[in-house]
Amino acid sequence: MIKIMKMYFGCWLNKDGSKLSDIFSDDVVYSECYGPEYIGIEQIKKWFQDWNEKGTVLQWDIKHCIEQDNTVVVEWYFKCNYEGNVDGFDGVTIAKFDENCKICDLKEFQSKAEHYQPYGK
Repeated sequence: MIKIMKMYFGCWLNKDGSKLSDIFSDDVVYSECYGPEYIGIEQIKKWFQDWNEKGTVLQWDIKHCIEQDNTVVVEWYFKCNYEGNVDGFDGVTIAKFDENCKICDLKEFQSKAEHYQPYGK
């Protein structure tokens, strides 16, 4: 299942959505970290195409993975250029897989990449 997550991140890095139907179930529910939700593979394909017309994923590094039963949790760092604005952040994805080893439910959570110690080191 971690291999599938790496394949998905690679789709964004390469601007190649040709494997999305191999990665996601037809009735997938995908919740992005900042609010949008996509229901079904066709909405994910449309979002992927539209986003990549305006943006480029510059980096999507996997930091840590946990796999248990039909669920994968991936901690990552994401950086992109979207409409001329470069931004990056840390995040976590929780992905559940169906019996065909396709993602059927995915939730993303975001954290600021810049951390500080308010009480010193």
